[in-house]
Amino acid sequence: MHKNLPKQYYFIEKFDKKILENQTTKTAIIYRNYSKKINITEILKIKKFCNKKKLKLFLSNNFKLALKLNLNGVYLPSFNKSFNHLNFNIKKNFIVLGSAHNLKEIRIKESQKVDAIFLSSIFKKNSNYLGLLKFLILSSLSKKKIIALGGISKKNKKILNKLNLWGFAGISYFK
Repeated sequence: MHKNLPKQYYFIEKFDKKILENQTTKTAIIYRNYSKKINITEILKIKKFCNKKKLKLFLSNNFKLALKLNLNGVYLPSFNKSFNHLNFNIKKNFIVLGSAHNLKEIRIKESQKVDAIFLSSIFKKNSNYLGLLKFLILSSLSKKKIIALGGISKKNKKILNKLNLWGFAGISYFK
């Protein structure tokens, strides 16, 4: 089963036509908003725009709704440790992404049968900060495609190009 995994992922919390207008077809959109109730109308507006621009759209942390709205896939954050989605019938090219911050979470994401793992944080010095060396060690412990996440900028993207990674994700990089 071949899945066409994008190499760039942009996290958004709301529909902003001006910012989305500047994205290329190489960039997939992940709608992630944990601070308010899911707004299906807004998701459908984003989906319509993404379809027009030929951008892939993923919904964070709601497998059922991503399937129901016929999105390209779902993003399972590190705190989602559920295996319920394994019971669903999914279309052939539906992509399941997941994030992890340590080896235990990587193993959970592998058990959740994700297609790629977002590993963070590579550059951003927050509570999940790995740094380059620990990031490389952890990424080598999985056979899944690894997506770098956390503090990626135009400057440090050059470093990512030298690593054996599938791609990268972020917020500020794409604005």
